[in-house]
Amino acid sequence: MIRVAIAGTGGLARKIARFVKEETSYDFIMLSRGPNEQLKQQGYQVLDVDYNRADRLDFALMGIDTVISTIPGLAQINLIEAAARTHVRRFAPAEFEGSPTMRPVVDPLDLGRNKAACLQRLRHYGIQHTSFVCGVFYERFAPGGLGAQGVGFNTLLHREGDYVMDIRNLKAQIPYVNSLGGTVSICMTSMTDLARFVVQCLHMDAWPPELRICGERRTVLEVVQEAEHMSGRAFDKSYHSPSTLDVGLTNAIMQGDHPGMLRWQSLIATSLGRYDFDNPNFRGSTRFSDWLQAAWGRR
Repeated sequence: MIRVAIAGTGGLARKIARFVKEETSYDFIMLSRGPNEQLKQQGYQVLDVDYNRADRLDFALMGIDTVISTIPGLAQINLIEAAARTHVRRFAPAEFEGSPTMRPVVDPLDLGRNKAACLQRLRHYGIQHTSFVCGVFYERFAPGGLGAQGVGFNTLLHREGDYVMDIRNLKAQIPYVNSLGGTVSICMTSMTDLARFVVQCLHMDAWPPELRICGERRTVLEVVQEAEHMSGRAFDKSYHSPSTLDVGLTNAIMQGDHPGMLRWQSLIATSLGRYDFDNPNFRGSTRFSDWLQAAWGRR
């Protein structure tokens, strides 16, 4: 019997836990930094852990076959160390974006999440692992942004309007062409479809280095046009090439605008193909237009 530990209690962790509970017979626990009575009252087994205490982590992972992590940074590194000590078989680190192969060695968007170090640590210990590659969450474009879904705070791009378009204020910054002159595309997935995919992959005997899901692949312009169609109003759109993105970043740096720097860095990463990929293992069932209408249609 597979026994699963889900590290974290945010929005994505809760969705994964719900599908484990509803669609499998696996025993599982949720690891929380503190008491979480709400989840316990909902019938979940929640274990309080201190990610800085090796003994507490070792106790939490005793008998665990698979860890699904939604926590970044040093806490996740400590969790990997505990997984090695307690002979955890499989570990899914907190990736949930584009392919790790598309990230630069020095990643300005990492912000202490230590994603590369976590993958290196898993390889070092020989723990079977996979990166769940899903591109951009639809929920980036939700009212309230990713933060309203209980995720993305560590990216500092969790607010409504932080990425590509501000639907409420009808504005968009569009990475339109890449350095080769081609149009810029992104893969997108709903958090719900990603969570279900993660749980379905628990049935696999072995995990490859990446498992990919894509709800829809669109050009960035098409994403904005879908929002315009939903709202029935034209957006104030700025179209960018690599050179104009660099100008935007330089201006933000000169102004000491740290949030602006991150927004421009995310657009530059988009133009470089960070969130674009082919050959998904699974197609998400939620259409972006349907999700967008449900999220914004009555507002």
